[in-house]
Amino acid sequence: MSLVAGVDSSTQSCKVVVRDASSGALVRSGSAKHPEGTEVAPSAWWAALLEAIAAAGGLDDVDAISVAGQQHGMVVLDAEGEVVRDALLWNDTRSADAARDLVDELGADEWARRTGTVPVASFTATKLRWLRDAEPASAERVAAVALPHDWLTWRLLGYGPRDSSPLGPDLDELVTDRSDASGTSYWSPADDGYDLELFERALGRPGRVAGGDGAGVVLPRVLGPSEAAGTTVAHASVPAGLVVAAGAGDNAGAALGLDAGVGDLVISIGTSGTAFAVTDHPVADRSGTVAGFADAAGGFLPLVATLNAARVLSSIGALLGVDHDELARLALAAEPGSGGVSLVPYFEGERTPDLPRATATLAGLTLASTTRENVARAAVEGMLSALADGAAAVRDQGVEVHRVLLIGGAALNPAVQAVAAQVFDVPVSVPSPGEYVADGAARQAAWALTGGRPRWEVAIRSSAEASPVPAIAERYRAAQQLGSLPRG
Repeated sequence: MSLVAGVDSSTQSCKVVVRDASSGALVRSGSAKHPEGTEVAPSAWWAALLEAIAAAGGLDDVDAISVAGQQHGMVVLDAEGEVVRDALLWNDTRSADAARDLVDELGADEWARRTGTVPVASFTATKLRWLRDAEPASAERVAAVALPHDWLTWRLLGYGPRDSSPLGPDLDELVTDRSDASGTSYWSPADDGYDLELFERALGRPGRVAGGDGAGVVLPRVLGPSEAAGTTVAHASVPAGLVVAAGAGDNAGAALGLDAGVGDLVISIGTSGTAFAVTDHPVADRSGTVAGFADAAGGFLPLVATLNAARVLSSIGALLGVDHDELARLALAAEPGSGGVSLVPYFEGERTPDLPRATATLAGLTLASTTRENVARAAVEGMLSALADGAAAVRDQGVEVHRVLLIGGAALNPAVQAVAAQVFDVPVSVPSPGEYVADGAARQAAWALTGGRPRWEVAIRSSAEASPVPAIAERYRAAQQLGSLPRG
């Protein structure tokens, strides 16, 4: 029996699953925490990966491994393979002004045409522009730019700083995949290649592709869906000889883990909220609402992301002094529309719409409507309405949607499931709980190992036909029109 390992190196933690390469059956798993914050030393990810591998029983009997990771994070390396500064994560909004500068310089239409995305604070290009302007000495030291999963893949292959890796700092061995490269704003899904002029516009220095000719800051070579990056050498707790697959961005990993196909729209409710669909054509939304990413299987993954998702429920639960189960009970005790109460949940600013300094708005309060039940339900309706707006934006790009797949920890909340059927206008299915990002990485590892894309079965826990309640969307839009105060 061949075993494969899939890694989900997310914002909050590292999770490792070990699965049978033929059947997909889960053999064992492990996890480890990541530090909090939006600025993190990549060494913490490597330590967490090794801890999670150990918790999963090690890799001695595993034949292949793949890493899916949080998108967009900026990992900058010097010529010796040392990290120049702590990585800025996708949810670090200090590059909001840099994003606006980049858009102003070329125009949103041009960015969308060339990369499928319009820069916002999340994307790597904006973080590089911020580095150029805010820390010019650090920018001058940069010899290579990688994404979180790229850096971990590089370390698994045995590369890294000279004093802590067997093969040393060979920057030309950096690799990535289409899905993660498409989140940088300097790689084009439609053209299947880097736009080096845009990279230079961001960092202020020329770039080149790893393994290629010429001079410049090294950018990882982009591998195909089934292509292997190489094999491991023995180091740390990693045995020699494991096939290392290309890896993926986290949302593309989830789509692969769900075996999502054309017509499926995935709503993922975690630290961030995402709405993304698998399609066979590239998307370029000039408004910037939809990011025209690539997927991990050779297709495309138009995506809308929100900064505010499951923590909206945690925040309102804390306000009401209840846990998640009681919050669900309160929400289900209220009528659809929450008695006129609406929550626009921009607690941490927002990425979609692009309002990095916005705050949340609670509207529609009267003496009669101000109840714990209505506030609880408004939190659920507001979180899902924001994602429903994202789903509508994806469909506006000509993407067909026949089913919603609802995943993430909050998807198991009975109030979230009930309200989802009232917010979306297509059937909603909730797959059985699983680590779908790590599962997608495991599928990719099996693909690289065997040469064939696995078709492991995905169990569906529950399904509901759509029963839209227009009043929910109407009240949410009215609350949006009230506006959100900027942060002080």
